[in-house]
Amino acid sequence: MTRIPRRRPRALILLAAAGLLLAACSATDTTAETGRDGAAPDPGTGHLHGLGVDPADGAVYAAGHHGVFRLDGGTATRVADRYQDTMGFTVTGPATFLASGHPDPAESGTRPAHLGLIQSTDAGRTWQTLSAEGEADFHALENAGEVLYGFDSQSERVWASTDGGPKWAKRADVAALDLASHPDSATTVWAATGTGLSRSDDGARTFRPVPSSPGLVAVEEPEPGRLLALTADGRVVASRDGRTWTEKGRLPAGGEGRVLTAVTSQRLLASDSGDVVYESVDGGRTWVLLHRPAIGSDHS
Repeated sequence: MTRIPRRRPRALILLAAAGLLLAACSATDTTAETGRDGAAPDPGTGHLHGLGVDPADGAVYAAGHHGVFRLDGGTATRVADRYQDTMGFTVTGPATFLASGHPDPAESGTRPAHLGLIQSTDAGRTWQTLSAEGEADFHALENAGEVLYGFDSQSERVWASTDGGPKWAKRADVAALDLASHPDSATTVWAATGTGLSRSDDGARTFRPVPSSPGLVAVEEPEPGRLLALTADGRVVASRDGRTWTEKGRLPAGGEGRVLTAVTSQRLLASDSGDVVYESVDGGRTWVLLHRPAIGSDHS
C-alpha cells in the first residue's frame, strides 16, 4: 500500500483518488529560499511520496517531487542537492533506502524517464540502479523480509523480487496506492486502493477485495495481525481482519490523507494533501508538526 475494472475505468479511479490527495499548502517557511541556480525560488519538497526513519541516527526523511529531504527542527534540507522525483521511498536498514521515480531535471536527456529500482547506502547522498531502469516506475515498495514487492504504475501490476531487487517476477494486476505485508508471512500482502482494501495470501499472485473496508490511501502492518491505515479524509484507522475498523485519530486541521509510515505500532509518520508532515507516538491519537512547506512551494 485488487479488483477494479480495467484500463480506462481504473485510470479514472486512480485519478479520482489522486485528486483527493491534492490541495493548497499553508504557512511557515521551512525550506531554502533559492533553487539550484541561486536565482529561482526553491520549489521545496513538491508533493510527498514517502516518509521514513533512518535507524542509523533516528533522522526523519521525506521523499518528494523535488528530492529526498532530511527533516530536523522544522526544516527540510534537500540531500546532496538532488532534485530527482523520488517515488516508492522505503527505508530498509541503517542509511539504506530503496526508491524509484524520475531523474533529476539536470539529467534530462541522459537517463530514461523511469528510474526503475534504485538504492542508496549513504542516506540518499548517492543512488545506484538495481534493476528495471527505463521500464518500471514503482509508486509503492514494500520490504517483506525475503521478498520485496513493488507496484509498478507502468504495467499496473505488483512485482515481486526474492533477491533484493535485481530480478523481478510480475504478478497480480491491481490498482494499488500502497502495499503492506504481514511481518511474519511474506506471502500475505495488502493493497490500499483508494476505494478499499485488497488482500493476497499467495505472494501477490492474486488479490481479493476485503468487504466493508473503508477507502484507504495507505496501509501498514507494523505487528502481526494489526493493520493501521490512513483514509483519504485523514482518519487513522486500525483493524485486526481488514473488515472491522476502529478510528484511532485524525490528522490535524482536517487534512486529507496521503502518506502513512508506521515506524512502530505507536510511532507513526504521516503527511496530508498540503504536504505537511506530522508525527504521532500514541498510535495516531495525537499528532505533532514536523514540517510545514513554505508558501508558494510547488506541490504539483
